[in-house]
Order: sequence, then C-alpha cells, then structure tokens
Amino acid sequence: MNNRRLREQIGFYENELCNNILPFWVNNSLDSKYGGYFNCFDNHGRELVSRDKYTWSQGRFVWMWSKLAQSDCGTFTTKQKDGFLMLAKSGRDFLYNHCLISDNDFRCVFLMDETGSPKLVEGYDRYDMSIFADCFVTAAFARYALAAGDGESYIFSKKLYQSALDRLNKGDITTLPYPLSSCYRMHGIPMIFSNVTSELYFSAQKFEPGYIQTLKENLKRFSTDVLTNFVDDNYVLHEIVTSDNRFFPRLLGQHVNPGHTLEDMWFMEEAARILGNEEHWLNRLVTITKKTLELCWDHEYGGILHMCGVTGGAPQGIIEDDSDYTDDTDDSDDSDDSDEPMLKQTIDCWSDKLWWVHSEALYSTLLFYSKTGDETLLEWYDKIFGYTFDRFPNPDREIREWIQILKRDGTPQDKIVALPVKDPYHITRNLILIIELLYEMSKPVTG
Repeated sequence: MNNRRLREQIGFYENELCNNILPFWVNNSLDSKYGGYFNCFDNHGRELVSRDKYTWSQGRFVWMWSKLAQSDCGTFTTKQKDGFLMLAKSGRDFLYNHCLISDNDFRCVFLMDETGSPKLVEGYDRYDMSIFADCFVTAAFARYALAAGDGESYIFSKKLYQSALDRLNKGDITTLPYPLSSCYRMHGIPMIFSNVTSELYFSAQKFEPGYIQTLKENLKRFSTDVLTNFVDDNYVLHEIVTSDNRFFPRLLGQHVNPGHTLEDMWFMEEAARILGNEEHWLNRLVTITKKTLELCWDHEYGGILHMCGVTGGAPQGIIEDDSDYTDDTDDSDDSDDSDEPMLKQTIDCWSDKLWWVHSEALYSTLLFYSKTGDETLLEWYDKIFGYTFDRFPNPDREIREWIQILKRDGTPQDKIVALPVKDPYHITRNLILIIELLYEMSKPVTG
C-alpha cells in the first residue's frame, strides 16, 4: 500500500467506526439504572428483544470501551475517551458486583437479569455454564485496569484468571453454548486462554512485573498447543481433535472454523511477539492464514463460509456410530456424536456468512501483509474488504450498525449465533486494531 491509500483507508475505517458502529451502542446499550449494557437486539438492530445480560457480552463491552479509552491514534478527543472510560466503568462495576457465584467463589455466572441477579439457562441446573464467560471478564478487567490505572481491577482479573486456569487444569470446565463431550478437545479453549493470558500480561507489566514470567510460560503452553495439536501437515487447523490430540474422520473432526482460525492467527502473532518467537512462527502463521482462506472462500457467492471441510467446501465426514475414532481411554458412552451441539451447528449453519468472521479476516490479512509484504495477502484483504462492505453495513441509516448474519447468498437472516445477542465486539475491536495498524504502516521508515 502506498501512503495515499493508507491515508484513505484510515479515513474510511475511522468513518465506519465513529459514524456507523459506535453511535448505535453509545445511544442504545447503557443501562443507566442498574449498570451494564443491553445488547439482546434483533439482527437488524430495530428491537430490544430481551433485557437479560449475558456475562460473556458484558465483559466484551467493558473490554471494548476500555480499549477505545486508550486509543492514541488521534481518532478521538480527550473528552470522547473520557466518555468511553465512563461507559467501561458502568460495566466494570456491574460485573464486579454481580458476575461471581459468590464473593469468595471466583466463577462467573453465565446469565443475569437486568438487575444482575443470576438466571439459570433453560435445561441446566448450574449458573457457571461457560468458561468463556470467565475469560471475557478476565480480559475486560485486565484492559480496564490499564485504561483507568485501577489496581483493584487488575487484582480481580488475576484472581478470576487463576480460578479459570485451575478449573481448566482439573478438566472441570463447561463450554456453553457449545458443550463438548470429554472425549474431544476444542480449539477454542487454548485459543481464548492465549488471548486472555496476553491481556493479563499487558496489565501485569504495569501492576505486577513479577508475574510476567508465569504468564509467558502459560502463553507458551497455550500457543504451542494450538500450533502443535490442532494443525495438520497441510497447515489446516481442525476445530476439534480427540482428547488425546488425534485427528479423526468424523465430520466433527473434519471441519474448519475460519473465523476462529483467522482470529487465532493474530492471537498467535501477538503471543509470538511477547515470547520473542515472531521470526520463528511468522511463516507458519501466514501459511495457515492463506490456507484457511483458500479452503473457506465461497467461490459461488463470495464471502467466507461459517464452516468448511478440511479439504474445502461443505464439511464432509462420518456422522454415524464409529467408536474407533474416539479416545479409547474414556469409558463414557462416546460412540455416537450425533447429539453434539457443535456438530449440529456445523451441519445446519456451515454456509452462513457472519460479520465477525469477515472482520477478523480483514485484520489478520492486513496484519500479515504488513509483516511480510506478501502481495497475495493484500489481494485477499482487498477481496474480503469488497465483500464485507458490500454486504454487512446496515442500509437502514437510522440504525447503521452492521447486519451481522447473512444467508449463503448474502441476504440478511434473523438467527442466533452462540448467544441471542447483537454483538459489537468483533467489529469494534477489529476496526480499532486496523486503524492502529494503518497508522503504524503510514509512519516514515527511520533508521
């Protein structure tokens, strides 16, 4: 990219963030009575369908507002950044007071009503239904601690992280909305723990330098797990492997989640910088990124598929009973995975086009282009850019925030993905990161 195009891109993304995405959430999300945020809107953003608050989403909001408050690219005024920090504090305080099982039990509830009282998810009998909720709250408090200079938030983040890590090490975790049999492992676990460990690392640099080495050791463990146990010899990242880290021929084990993979590749690049492994890992990360796009791009309608097979196109694999593909050391009834929620999602939703997948792809391709100068990555970035901004921006100018879920042909659909919410997290995070990256790319080379 030349300097003129870099400046044009900065202006484009600042406009998208400031005039299309943020106004919807600044005006509609804050609960001024109880604290926290509302985001159970329909796909078009026209109707708030529930006042419930998912801890997962509350944490993402706090991270988002905190990150905006830290922005130093000149996109926002000091007054605007102070406003973002106030928005972050509302969610931070709401979570601090309500998200834990109890004051001394550092496990996060999954769902709350608008007042912060915990709610059971229909069909389940426990409040702590997802380790992902714990992870997003951990990241939120770590980021808020940095933005606000708040040591109490750092301590809360560290305690929750250690609790989540202890449960992970004991195998005592739940993963709603996609619980998975103990005979399998999901890529999403080492992926999210890599990201959360990085977030806590940045906060520990300010508040507890003595904890940094422990975090680096944890980060090495999680990132090595991803790149060793989930990536095959063809540089394809399988979303599910067996509990003893084998690839298996069932459909559940033969699919790629391109959004997760592309998101995780920039998580891995961030981990590599922290660990000093960037030169060693970069080529592998770039190869996985390009392979994922080659497999999961929809050549008929354009855009990136929600899921694809490990050889491309629709996911393919065995669904019926075949116990040879499971972990022989597990004595549970693991001979039939047809009831696995993740399998059902893969079969039913593989051809959908999702907002967050494309926003992650924009950032990862631009990031790796900036690192390598590989023109293939720039071509992919341009291709994804064209599809994304042709399809996802909301034509209703009263709303503006993106339509987030499309059918394969690119037409909008109302559908639940993971949580029954409209989620600004991926779009906002990637727009911020892209703006920061473009500013770095536009700086004169010195030295």
